[in-house]
Amino acid sequence: MSAPSCTAQQTPRRTTHRAPTPLRSTRRRHSAGRPRRSVLLTALMGLTALYSLLPLAWLLINATKTQQSLQTSFGLWFSGDFALWDNITQTLTYDDGIFVRWFLNTLLYVVVGAGGATFLAVVGGYGLAKFDFTGKRAVFATVIGAVAVPATALAVPTFLMFSKMGLTDTPWAVIIPSLISPFGLYLMWVFAAEAIPTELLEAARMDGSGEVRTFFQVALPLLGPGIVTVLLFTMVQTWNNYFLPLIMIKNPDWYPLTLGLDAWNEQASTAGGQPVFNLVITGSLLTIVPLVIAFLLLQRYWQSGLAAGSVKG
Repeated sequence: MSAPSCTAQQTPRRTTHRAPTPLRSTRRRHSAGRPRRSVLLTALMGLTALYSLLPLAWLLINATKTQQSLQTSFGLWFSGDFALWDNITQTLTYDDGIFVRWFLNTLLYVVVGAGGATFLAVVGGYGLAKFDFTGKRAVFATVIGAVAVPATALAVPTFLMFSKMGLTDTPWAVIIPSLISPFGLYLMWVFAAEAIPTELLEAARMDGSGEVRTFFQVALPLLGPGIVTVLLFTMVQTWNNYFLPLIMIKNPDWYPLTLGLDAWNEQASTAGGQPVFNLVITGSLLTIVPLVIAFLLLQRYWQSGLAAGSVKG
């Protein structure tokens, strides 16, 4: 007998097409909208860069022109005469080298004022972040209120107070107000609270380290990026300070660069005044050079601190 042959019947497989999930459709919409958004962001950043660099380019170009070329040539292009070095020499030697005196005055205000403000902000921010004491909330409210008050609103009361003390028309009238930086104190307060582990301070104290030694050897190295940030803010603020020296100082020998260049500008715009407008432009260019150098030298500490803070253990 022969076994019956069995024919295997294969049932056809049904292919079901699933509708795309809402997550996939959302991803597609996001991926489709990314090129348009990136182009828009690139255009906005390009406009911002153009807005920031165009005045700098105008300043650099016109600093290479003579007094006559400034009146006859296009402002955003060079003239036939390259007079940058002659303009620098005239700026540094004009009126018995008064520009150098203004530069040294500004350097004094920045080193003592901005440097002292940074040190006080670091010490105060560390103490407020790592120590508990009575009235800490009141201090916090005072600091926030001081940040909200504009500096120009305090200029007249500060002038009246310094006038009674006989400190007007002296360098102390600019240095002492520059020592107070509520924003720098608040910034160091927030930064120190996150950058310095409390366990590390407790371990240093258990090893017999005093508070001063713990601050300088343990806490201070961890506050590098915050210190650089506060230093840059206070340095730029003091370097560009105009309104406070305007009401405090009358003697041109104690002018900062901002007041000195403004005096030259008024002299150049006065009818019958000496032609010193090219010196105003060249002096403005020389004024921003130290700030650019400071940013270039300090940015690596800033970037290293940001990179270190982005990695969590």
